[in-house]
Amino acid sequence: MTLTGTTANPLRVAIIGSGPSGFYAADAYLKQTDLTVYVDMFERLPTPHGLVRGGVAPDHAKIKTVTKQYDKIAAHPHFRFFGSVELGRDITHDDLTAHYHQVVYATGAQTDRQLGIPGETLPNSHPATAFVGWYNAHPDYRDLSFDLSQERVAVIGNGNVAMDVVRILASSYEELARTDIADYALEALKHSRVREIYILGRRGPGQAAFTNPEIKELGALTDADVIVPPEEAALDELSRAWIAVNNDKVARGNVEMLQKYSAQPPAGRPKRIHFRFLVSPTALVGDERVEAIQLVKNVLVKKDDGSLSPRATDQAETIPVGLVFRSIGYKGVPLPGVPFDAKSGVIPNQQGRVFDPATGAPRPGEYAAGWIKRGPSGIIGTNRPDSVETVDSALADMRDGRTLQPANAAADAMPDLLRARGVDYVTYQDWLNLDAAEQERGREINRPRLKFSRVDEMLDVVRAMRTVSDPAMD
Repeated sequence: MTLTGTTANPLRVAIIGSGPSGFYAADAYLKQTDLTVYVDMFERLPTPHGLVRGGVAPDHAKIKTVTKQYDKIAAHPHFRFFGSVELGRDITHDDLTAHYHQVVYATGAQTDRQLGIPGETLPNSHPATAFVGWYNAHPDYRDLSFDLSQERVAVIGNGNVAMDVVRILASSYEELARTDIADYALEALKHSRVREIYILGRRGPGQAAFTNPEIKELGALTDADVIVPPEEAALDELSRAWIAVNNDKVARGNVEMLQKYSAQPPAGRPKRIHFRFLVSPTALVGDERVEAIQLVKNVLVKKDDGSLSPRATDQAETIPVGLVFRSIGYKGVPLPGVPFDAKSGVIPNQQGRVFDPATGAPRPGEYAAGWIKRGPSGIIGTNRPDSVETVDSALADMRDGRTLQPANAAADAMPDLLRARGVDYVTYQDWLNLDAAEQERGREINRPRLKFSRVDEMLDVVRAMRTVSDPAMD
């Protein structure tokens, strides 16, 4: 029998998802010098790059330049992209096991965690991810609407996503118009009446989950004052000791910036960002929509493992707000035919190897990478070592003979299958053409890009550009 990974019998890998973890996994496979590996990447949208396109804030253009690395990976002759192909709609789990030796699931964390409090589903209460997807022109969220006529907004959570939401709400039209924010979102925010924005954290300033650049950016906004009452910026004894013992430079930098804001008098700008710490929402209240948020005051207690946890007191307050964004973490969603841990929101795995939770036995040839593997933690770069670990596990299994046994691993098998099913998949060249079209639309109005926000629009452009490049197709 011919060994897998040779020229005669190349290792064929399917990667489900085209975000950072998917591309870093592809890169790890394609860098193997002693193996012949072919990688097929599948993405349900016509556009690749996952949260880099649909999650990174419009005003963080520098972060998005990481896609240039992904373009280089995609240019490898052993890489293929199948955009607009969804697992469970266009292909099945059985299709994957019939055509590939290994499958890597890199689908990220696509939904929000719930607060579990009364009133959470009232109108004008939204998951932050929906707002982020909306202003980033993600097709899943393009047709949502948000009541920006409300003057008072609460953002629950204080990670970087929460800070992005706050910054977009507090930015001026001129600041947003310099970005690739969705055109309809730019127009809606131009007419926003939001004036007071409350950021609510259940722990103290020393445990805030945002990073130093995120907190600094708020102070640079032209239309917003940052309000931090001195008592909110003050550290309790447990936090002071914890930061000192752990030498947490990020926490120290956050606290220093918050205390700097607390010492500054407001400049009278039209919008105000209020930081609140050690408060937890207990209910959203209102008749036909959100009208207020009820909070309980917390204190920090030290747990057995040394970490600091919030504990509710008997002190409560109510803040009148008409709009709420919930940003308390992401959660993965199950894939058809793939094990899933609903409590943790991840695919059960050990070092990337997917296992059956009922038996604990590994599923040969199936792996997970990124947030669907470990949960929503870290930054974009964190996914590289995570994906490398997964690929290392996969290659070790291959060398031990533990792979899927595909019935048809021929190079043209998957394209033939998709064509037979009438699936007009998007290639990476198609995406590059679409990318160029978005940038050209942006240049016409002096913006970095103007995104297409509907799948049918994207596919129309892709097909039209195919015809231009190959007149014989007309």
